[in-house]
Amino acid sequence: MAKGKGGFIGQDGLNAPDSPTDVSASGGDTQADVSFTSPSDVGGSAITGYRVTDSTGAHGATGSSSPVTVTGLTNGTSYTFNVWAINAFGWSSPSDATDAVTPALALGTFAGGYGSGDILTNIIDYINFSSTGNATDFGDLLAARRSHNQGSVSSSSRGIYGGGATGSDAETNQIQYITFASTGNATDYGDLTQTRETLAGCSSSTRGIFAGGYKGTPDNTNYNIIDYITIASTGNATDFGDLLNSIRQLGGAGSSTRGVFAGGRVSSDSDVIQYITIASTGNATDFGNLIGPGRKTSTCSNSTRMLMGAIDWAYGTNTIEYITIASTGNSIDFGDLTISQSGRTAVSSSTYGVFGGGESPYSNVIDYVTIATSGNASDWGDLTAARGSLNGSSSAHGGLA
Repeated sequence: MAKGKGGFIGQDGLNAPDSPTDVSASGGDTQADVSFTSPSDVGGSAITGYRVTDSTGAHGATGSSSPVTVTGLTNGTSYTFNVWAINAFGWSSPSDATDAVTPALALGTFAGGYGSGDILTNIIDYINFSSTGNATDFGDLLAARRSHNQGSVSSSSRGIYGGGATGSDAETNQIQYITFASTGNATDYGDLTQTRETLAGCSSSTRGIFAGGYKGTPDNTNYNIIDYITIASTGNATDFGDLLNSIRQLGGAGSSTRGVFAGGRVSSDSDVIQYITIASTGNATDFGNLIGPGRKTSTCSNSTRMLMGAIDWAYGTNTIEYITIASTGNSIDFGDLTISQSGRTAVSSSTYGVFGGGESPYSNVIDYVTIATSGNASDWGDLTAARGSLNGSSSAHGGLA
């Protein structure tokens, strides 16, 4: 057979497909997700599948659509990938290679918060999602601080913490980050557009979003601000748009395309759920409602579901609810956490939602659920120190799927 522009010419001059385009890869624990755009010219018949292979040819996988997951990789080793499209007449030429990615253990971190004696802490702990057990020391934040929920964002390589309070009426606009692959102290990233605490965060693999928040004396102001950053590049945040209202103590999580913010407090507790499209700047849109109003909402997600747990004050702080991220609507009961406390935070992998800490009294409890299956939480282990109003970030959350 002769080679055609999209691969090879079959019988009667019919062609294999053109090559896939826009190829990219994100690393996980001993695996990588390879994404691509299907070719517009499919050749002489419909595409029947795709083949992904690493540059050595030692690892590969097939799939019917993007993304394709390649397993069996070695953590800490760098890989690039090519993609082929296949139809009845043959294989396309290989796509351009992806940028290099390095698989690593999927980690969740718990950072900052109030500890014993109402003292702010700069502790960063981490857990490995591959096994239950106690958290391990990762390093320290640049300064001790609290947030009340998840004012943090992350990619597969970086965890980033924005805003917070470093003392009574001492909010900050500082953004700082860690590199998941290397334990150690946080590094300065840049500044938010507005000094504030009790804000929420969500992220895709490339863009981090910080939403809402509060500034105390002399402002005593809630904010409807939405900021964004490009995670791989340090620098100051940029205006994204506005929430539906000025609100603090809300929770945020999402998928690779959609960020969702739930609950919070205006002059009273809120049951509002709202969302944005992460890749497109603009204002938030109504999503639905929580079962009841609540603040200090601890949130996490896989690629399809978002969990809201430890919702404070209104109707019981061991409650977990969930939504299907791609479909607007009201939240649904999921189950119960192992303890009834507010001021917790949540991190997630593609499989597990993990809730840590708590306050009144301060707690070191970590518990978890399997996100795809409703039910009550189970014990995971303990934090290195009991505390609440902490932040969470993950190298494997729903925005990275």
